[in-house]
Amino acid sequence: MRRRLQSLAALWCDDRGAMLVETAIVAPVLVLMSMGAFQVSQVVARQTELQGAAAEATGIALASPPETNDQRTTLKSVIVASTGLDSDQVTVSEKFRCGSATTYVDSSSTCVGTKVSSYVLIQLNDTYTPAWTQWGFGSPINFNVDRYVMIKQS
Repeated sequence: MRRRLQSLAALWCDDRGAMLVETAIVAPVLVLMSMGAFQVSQVVARQTELQGAAAEATGIALASPPETNDQRTTLKSVIVASTGLDSDQVTVSEKFRCGSATTYVDSSSTCVGTKVSSYVLIQLNDTYTPAWTQWGFGSPINFNVDRYVMIKQS
């Protein structure tokens, strides 16, 4: 009995291999945290890229107002080329505001007897699927960037 107690006491005081056990406990947590940080940085980077592309498109629209459908198509192709998005993920359309209204309309003919403001609506849509969705956590993240740019007022 005494021998067993001595063996147990010796085992209790033996710290060889403790680092291996601690590493086995902490390493998976650190790997998951690192992977999560990388995925979050990917999301932030994509959102920043889309915001930058919308700002670039705003500058182009202000410098050369896309008043015709062909000019809006050209602006759309510039956005598609600079972001790597598909053509169906980018929309450039015209919108109008009547007088001091806060809502946008699709046709200037609805603005009778008031000042008409012409806008270009630039919409960028994208989806990012983080790695953790493969294990059933979360879902894909949808990005929607909308910019209204006033190009004319009459």
